[in-house]
Amino acid sequence: MTQQAQQFFERHRDTLEGAVQAINSREFWTPYPESLKKYDEDAVKGAPAAFEALCKQPFSLVSPGASERVGAEVSPYGFELGITYDQPETAALIDAMQAAMPAWRDAGAKARVGVCLEILARLNAQSPLIGQAVMHTSGQAPMMAFQAGAPHAQDRGLEAVTYAWQAMAQVPETAQWVKPQGKHDPLVMNKRFHIVPRGISLVVACSTFPTWNTYPGLFASLATGNPVIVKPHPGAILPVAMTVKVAQDVLAEAGFDPALVTLAPDSLEAPVTKELALHPAVKLIDFTGSNAFGEWLEQNATQAQVFTEKAGINSVIIDSVADLKAVTRNLAFTLSLYSGQMCTTTQAIYVPKGGIETAEGHMSFDQVAGALAKAVEKFLGDNDRACAVLGAIQAPATAERIAACRELGEVLLDSESREHPQFPKARIHTPLLLKVDAGQRDAFSEERFGPISFVIATDSTAHSIELAREVIGEKGAITLGAYTTDEAVAEQFEQLAMDVAAPLSLNLDGGVFVNQSAAFSDFHATGGNPAANASLCDQAFVARRFVVVQSRRHAPAEA
Repeated sequence: MTQQAQQFFERHRDTLEGAVQAINSREFWTPYPESLKKYDEDAVKGAPAAFEALCKQPFSLVSPGASERVGAEVSPYGFELGITYDQPETAALIDAMQAAMPAWRDAGAKARVGVCLEILARLNAQSPLIGQAVMHTSGQAPMMAFQAGAPHAQDRGLEAVTYAWQAMAQVPETAQWVKPQGKHDPLVMNKRFHIVPRGISLVVACSTFPTWNTYPGLFASLATGNPVIVKPHPGAILPVAMTVKVAQDVLAEAGFDPALVTLAPDSLEAPVTKELALHPAVKLIDFTGSNAFGEWLEQNATQAQVFTEKAGINSVIIDSVADLKAVTRNLAFTLSLYSGQMCTTTQAIYVPKGGIETAEGHMSFDQVAGALAKAVEKFLGDNDRACAVLGAIQAPATAERIAACRELGEVLLDSESREHPQFPKARIHTPLLLKVDAGQRDAFSEERFGPISFVIATDSTAHSIELAREVIGEKGAITLGAYTTDEAVAEQFEQLAMDVAAPLSLNLDGGVFVNQSAAFSDFHATGGNPAANASLCDQAFVARRFVVVQSRRHAPAEA
């Protein structure tokens, strides 16, 4: 271990110990504040100008064999970033990473974890600026871009480092094995155990959450000794490039090759992901994105351990409620937040066509559906607040999908375009809410990415449960919500959640929402249904990233 890496570890030891305690207790904990008031005032005020200073010029990184520059990011708020990035040459990149790996492996777990903790600390210090970069690539609204793109993403990165630390710490460096032999001298063996990384790791980032979904794989692989290629989405390179820059700086300061973490940007016209994913030296792949490409990776990148988060049919089942207004307010926020562009946003809402019981009495299906539509409309009634919640639509294809989906059911609430008070060219659309019958399964059982949701009329709550079981069983889900005032029905929902391996949120009607996930406490996805084959974050997410290689020899005879 280098002296600098040792200093990093000691500097952040308390943070690591706090994280270990948090993942064991699953209680609330974070070292990275989500309030801008906790950050340097000048950094917060200067973040927009600092972001503008990054635009319209090259962004420099260590990039082995680079001979071309790429970059054509356009902010969903309506302007070109004008940033270009070096594109490494694949053979040179692989060679550089393979050359750098032995020293990183041999440094040991403490050194690697110390470096990772320092990277996270420096990323946290840049949180206001990273928030700006996330906003103008993903389209998230300013506060969400800051929170989800910076401190919450850092939480997920730290969580992965912590699980990696625990997994590696379970393996002793040495052991003496003594086996009694009765009247004869015992058999005595001295053994050594080495944490050996699997090889080069490829992390394929997405456009909507370029840091939150990237940090777990990046830090899990790096902490366990694997060099990491980070392949950003062409529409959201900057936040990932900023992350790689910090990682390279810290690695170099600690005496390691900065190419251990390298950005591999590409363009929509000339993608490189398949080439990288199929390279024999790539042994780990983390992917967030579409079902089609995730399944392609699972089926074709057979030389690698592949961790995928794809898409599913996130569902809410309404059986009965104590306070319909509170429930619809909660769901209105869920459907509106970031214009439904979260992998956790609800798409299918099952309601018995005979209606439900509430504290105010029986409500018909149409009354429930109408109350939800009215709640969304009211919540987004103030345009400034609406823009602060909706953010902007990241991709033009998502906006086009809204128009195409209007024909799939009866429109309960139509999607509207809104004008942002600061960015008049921003792509902003309110949610589209459709009413369908349970028989219209083709409409609601396919993922409709964006602010598109269905209120589905079922025969009964039992029918809702069976429909959800079938659809999630076939297509997967990352979230499942349910509402009931009957404990017996609540137990049925618990059973459903276990049957389809989808985390359950029950009776949310306050300040917690089904599409939010808290690091150190909530497991994001389970890895148990088609929406994802891994969970963020558990032991299984890190343990497959290294192997244990042992050596043994006879202990020398005592003199």
